[in-house]
Amino acid sequence: MCGIVGILGTEPAAWRLVDSLRRLEYRGYDSAGIAIMNNGEVSRMRAKGKLIGLEKKLLGDDLIGNMGIGHTRWATHGAPTEVNAHPHTAGQVTIVHNGIIENFLALKAPFEAAGTQFATQTDTEVVAHMLNRELDKGNTPQQAVATVLPQLEGAFALAIIFKGNDDLMIAARRGSPLAVGHGDGENYIGSDAVALAPFTNRVTYLDDGDWAVLSRTKVSVFDQDNQPVERPITH
Repeated sequence: MCGIVGILGTEPAAWRLVDSLRRLEYRGYDSAGIAIMNNGEVSRMRAKGKLIGLEKKLLGDDLIGNMGIGHTRWATHGAPTEVNAHPHTAGQVTIVHNGIIENFLALKAPFEAAGTQFATQTDTEVVAHMLNRELDKGNTPQQAVATVLPQLEGAFALAIIFKGNDDLMIAARRGSPLAVGHGDGENYIGSDAVALAPFTNRVTYLDDGDWAVLSRTKVSVFDQDNQPVERPITH
């Protein structure tokens, strides 16, 4: 089972993400990666194998930025390679995903027919392209997510960041767990509370079908009908 972490922070995020991912190693994985936002631009670093490979890369080329997402992947669609490792990017969208998009081939077909070149063999990459297509139509990131989620079949937990948006992260879950961590001037997401333990003891567990819009100072949660809802903060 893949692991997801996300940080909207006030301190450098790269090594914090790696530390959080290490707490999810019990889930098993065959590759790992992070994406960091800095001044609206996203940089990715991915490695096949255990986290030590990603750490060695970071030592040689540290990523600068206080916001990012991270992922440990257990290969399903696509071989366990660095290319197939998350995060994935399409245009303005960078995404990590736990779960399986069962209808990804049907969703992918129109893009391929239009000449879109896919960089990976994963089911996840098509979600990034779908979101980016909505942005290209002039929709906001929130509108894009609200449009795309109902089209996905299967189980998923998603964490998404958007080029040019240094204070926005969107998370969504259906069938796969995902929690939001509440900090002081920072907010976080993780596959479970263990991943968030270094940062906060205040956690909101998203209900099935929920999606959440995070900034550093606010968390807004919506249900599967895109209606705003309140979910409790637990300690």
